[in-house]
Amino acid sequence: MVWWGWLIIGFLLMGAELFAVDAAFYLIFVGAAAICVGLVEFAGVSLPVWGQWLLFAVLGIASMVLFRQRLYDKLRGRTKEFQGNSVGARVSVNENVPPDGRTRVRLRGSQWTAVNVGGAPIESGSEARVVAADGVELGIEAMPDDPVTDPSN
Repeated sequence: MVWWGWLIIGFLLMGAELFAVDAAFYLIFVGAAAICVGLVEFAGVSLPVWGQWLLFAVLGIASMVLFRQRLYDKLRGRTKEFQGNSVGARVSVNENVPPDGRTRVRLRGSQWTAVNVGGAPIESGSEARVVAADGVELGIEAMPDDPVTDPSN
């Protein structure tokens, strides 16, 4: 494969991780491996196609095994400090979320994955309360309705 093909694949994988997929940094390392293979080819080291794929596989697996967990833990460690203050916050939900359903919410300028941990569905356009924070995921539940006085009393 030509060097620029590896670069395109690498940047597409990294972009998919950052913008579309919550894959917990797996695609970042696979994309970085593809970019490294492209740079090796660009530098003039001519490898056969099977050698390029072998280098890609070795770099992708080795980088995930050696660096992914450390990077993921470091990023999760930073977010835990922030999340300690996020319990009790209100977030706006833009889609219907059934119990145990997932959605994306915006809290203090950042996008978060949120799981409805309550027993009731959350309606689109309503607010939910953050009740838990686990790593980079928030637990939310529907806001209780204002108590309505019983007209029969």
